[in-house]
Amino acid sequence: MSSQSNAPLKTILLLDAATCLLMGLLLAVASGFVCSITALPQPLLFCAGLLLLPIGLFMAATAIWWLGSAAAVWLIIVGNVGWVIASLGLLMIVTANGLGVVFVLAQALVVAVLAWVEYRALRALRAGQAALA
Repeated sequence: MSSQSNAPLKTILLLDAATCLLMGLLLAVASGFVCSITALPQPLLFCAGLLLLPIGLFMAATAIWWLGSAAAVWLIIVGNVGWVIASLGLLMIVTANGLGVVFVLAQALVVAVLAWVEYRALRALRAGQAALA
């Protein structure tokens, strides 16, 4: 697989990893502050932040070392879809203020877009590989 053909997928995965790690750090370090302005439960924010850190590292590792593994990329895509579903479900079980609702919906939208773009890039990469075979 040429590095030129997988560059878009690698870039998208690295962007996803960076957003994941940044959000993880924000939530882990400043969960109390985020809670105070969103009315989202602080323990939930803190745990979500901790969860995002190894996920972001997995995304980065996939982009750097395992890009040829469709299974790893699919795991990221499915995980992102799961995150979006969980985010929407969260709004049904917690009471957040308006900023909290916007915060949850905005990050869910970003994750949904990343999942879609990753899917399209993986599909394009696989189609390109099939054409070369």
